[in-house]
Amino acid sequence: MTHDHDLVLKPTAAQTEAALNPPPGRVGGDLVVETLAALGATTVFGLPGQHALGVFDALRRSDLRYIGLRVENNAGFAADAYGRITGEAAPLLLSTGPGALTSLAALQEAAAASAPVLAISSQIPTAGLGGGRHGYLHELPDQQASFRGVVKSVHPVRTQSQIPSAIADAWKSALTAPHGPVWVEIPQDVLTAETPIPVVTGGDAFPEELPPRPELTALAAHLLSNAERPAIIAGGGVVRADASGKLRALAERLQAPVVTTYGGKGAFPWTHPLSLQSWLEDRHMTDFLEDADVLLVVGSGLGELSSNYHTFKPRGRVIQVEADLGKLESNHPALGIHADARLALQALLETVRERQDESAGERVRVVLDRVAARLSAQELTLEQGLLASIRRSLPSRSPSFWDMTILSYWAWSAFDPRGANTMHSAQGAGGLGYAFPAALGAAVADPTHPVLAVSGDGGALYGIAELATARQYDLNVTWLIVDDGGYGILREYMTDAYGEPTGTELTRPDYVALAESFGVPGMRTTPETLEADLAKALGEPGPSVVVLPVGLRMFAATHLG
Repeated sequence: MTHDHDLVLKPTAAQTEAALNPPPGRVGGDLVVETLAALGATTVFGLPGQHALGVFDALRRSDLRYIGLRVENNAGFAADAYGRITGEAAPLLLSTGPGALTSLAALQEAAAASAPVLAISSQIPTAGLGGGRHGYLHELPDQQASFRGVVKSVHPVRTQSQIPSAIADAWKSALTAPHGPVWVEIPQDVLTAETPIPVVTGGDAFPEELPPRPELTALAAHLLSNAERPAIIAGGGVVRADASGKLRALAERLQAPVVTTYGGKGAFPWTHPLSLQSWLEDRHMTDFLEDADVLLVVGSGLGELSSNYHTFKPRGRVIQVEADLGKLESNHPALGIHADARLALQALLETVRERQDESAGERVRVVLDRVAARLSAQELTLEQGLLASIRRSLPSRSPSFWDMTILSYWAWSAFDPRGANTMHSAQGAGGLGYAFPAALGAAVADPTHPVLAVSGDGGALYGIAELATARQYDLNVTWLIVDDGGYGILREYMTDAYGEPTGTELTRPDYVALAESFGVPGMRTTPETLEADLAKALGEPGPSVVVLPVGLRMFAATHLG
């Protein structure tokens, strides 16, 4: 009797010949790039460094496309966006110590947003490992320790024979739900020594599926089928699982209104009659969700931003589908279903009964009207007009990337992404500097559509160096910089809390002249001309910068009582 696990694929004659006669001059770094290529990678991001030169030299002998950024953290953001857009694990090549550590903020964002990033770092030579103080350049007593609390998994390598399997395991981990960043560490001497190991040709590393438990989906289907006022909160897990079509089918079958979290933007059509859009930071929406007798939460941990700053207190039964076991019931008691969003939604589609509810669309319209009325009373036409101008100027299929700035906070709630996986921000970890380097990564992933990045002047200063990257690779990214002279949202927070701000005002450059010094076209715009200027910049190939000097206000918070 033959079992599947007894089957072994025999090498072909060509593979045998290649194994017996590998090309001369190969080193450990070649095993890295050969394994990546065998796994299906086509593009890598990163920066060279002394200990990592064995990998970078091997790139010269490979067909992998290398995109080099100027700062490791920005390279991490670019890899993050590449992973979000393609759904593939994005390789990120880093050097030891300072280079590796500089990527931490980007890896934290990738972890929070479940973006698949495969970080491969060099390490000091093996003679220096073990926690001693040998004085090697870039030496850390335990480099892995800096990453264990940030990435999904850590994969140390100490010999050349370990390289293919470690990278394959990391690749599989990055792409198994929940997606996330992973860390591989290889000493310098392992990367630079000649290798007798044959060329890596086998590359299958299929991610594990995470199906729901059938008894749990059966109960969930029963609760939803018999609910009087069901509602759905759709998070980033729906987007990462490419499950927006299944979400729409389930919502229509149940006649359940759907609100998307900020990470789940685009998971449900913005103008659908059942769409509550993304107004989670509004008490009218919070009240509506609290009134649901059965609330299905898919792909969200109901964290701070998704729960109106933890003021959300559901009164009905909560069903939570979440691939990250640590987020399951972490904020609210629920029928917790540990599963990939796509598989769980499919199971529910196969078991729920169709509901008839002619009032659902009307209840959606009422709550959206209440939100609109609250906003209109605050005289915020400037901010709303800017978002409308951006939406009209941005092609429907173009992705947009938003930094942590006032206009982005507006966009979380008020911007129509016009499609799943098209709007991305740093709201997962909340660090500055995400938008522009991430947009560059997206332009590498799909050069067929222009990409928009939106930053404040404070966040823009984190990524100025990447104007050189944009020009070097001629990436089709338009960078909108909203210049209000400082950290605008912190200025507003501090003024509200303490009466006046401290440390929020910035001396900044002439962004147009600075862009042009990199060979990137720049223009200054106004709220009245933004739509035309942005459309022009987006319509021309290559990178561009549009600067909008304006001060903006946030809509009034509803979570402060």
